[in-house]
Amino acid sequence: MEGVAADLDLGAVRAFVAVTEDLYFSEAAARLGISQQAVSKRIAKLESDLGVRLFFRSRNGADLTEDGRVFLPHARALVGIADQALEVLRGRRRSLRVDVLDTRLSSVDLIRAFHQTVEDVDIDVTTSNGLRSARRALVHGSLDAAFARVSGTLEEELRHVPAHLEPLHLLVSRDHSLAGRREVEMEQLSGSTVWMPGNVPDSEWAEFYRLLSEAFDVRIDTSGPDFGWEYYVEEIGAGGRIGFVGERMRVPWHPRTVQIPVVDPAPAYPCSLLCHRQNHHPVLALLISFIVTNFQPFDPRSQWLPDPDRAAFTMGPRLH
Repeated sequence: MEGVAADLDLGAVRAFVAVTEDLYFSEAAARLGISQQAVSKRIAKLESDLGVRLFFRSRNGADLTEDGRVFLPHARALVGIADQALEVLRGRRRSLRVDVLDTRLSSVDLIRAFHQTVEDVDIDVTTSNGLRSARRALVHGSLDAAFARVSGTLEEELRHVPAHLEPLHLLVSRDHSLAGRREVEMEQLSGSTVWMPGNVPDSEWAEFYRLLSEAFDVRIDTSGPDFGWEYYVEEIGAGGRIGFVGERMRVPWHPRTVQIPVVDPAPAYPCSLLCHRQNHHPVLALLISFIVTNFQPFDPRSQWLPDPDRAAFTMGPRLH
C-alpha cells in the first residue's frame, strides 16, 4: 500500500465494514440499501485504490485477507468519524436565518404567521439593502432565506418562489384634495409626482417604481436625503407631497396623514422567497410549504404588475 495517493471513497469503506460484519455481500447490500452488484463494485474500487486484496471467498462467506485485517480498524474509525459528523450536524439546533429587508414590511407578518404554525422553532430575522446583499449572503450561507423582488438573472444555485403581492396605498396629508376619498384610481394620479426618497438607485424596488412610472405617467421623485419612515411621514403630513406605501406596511402613525387604497388597477409589489438550492435546513422546507399554501396569485382583472414579474406570479407558487 506504500505510495498510494488515491482519495478513499467513504461509501466503499462503509461497504467494506458492512461485509466484514455481515460476512456475505448480499446481507451487506441489504443493510446498506443497495444492490449486491453495487457492493461488489465498491469493494473492487477500494481494492484498486489501495492496491491490495481485502477479501477472499470461502464456504463461510467473505473472509479478510491479511491486508484486510490490517485495514479494518482504520476503516471502522473512518466510518465512525463520518457518522459522528453527520450526527452533530443533524442534531445541531441552528436558528433559521431570514432576511425581511425591513421589519416594517409585510414579509415580517408572513414570518410571524409561519412561526405560529410550528412548534419549538427558532428564527433569526435580519434586514438588509435588498436583493443585492441578500443574494450574496444566500450563496455564502450566512442566510437561509430572503424576501425580495426578483430582478434580473439570479445565480444558478439560487431558487425562488412567489411569496406575496403587496397592494399600494397613497399617503397624503389631511389637507390634500384626495384625502376624503375612499379609493384613488390610477388614472387620477397621471401627471402627479410621488415622493420616494428611499428608492436607492439600482435597487429592485426603484426598478418597480420606474416601471410603474412609465406605465401610468406618474413621476417618481427620489430626492432626499432619506432620514427614515418617521421623517417621511412627517414631511407628507406637512402637505405638498404624496407618497406610496404598502397596504400592510406598518407606517408610523401621524395625525396629519391619510392612507388611501389605489385601484383600477391596484399596483401590487411582488415579493418572492429566495433560498439556496443546496440548503437543507429542516425549517426552510416548512417555510416554503407555508408560503406555497398561502400564496394568492396575481389577478390581472384588478391588479397591475410590471411585465417582468407577471409570469411567475400568475403561474402560482412553483419553485424556479
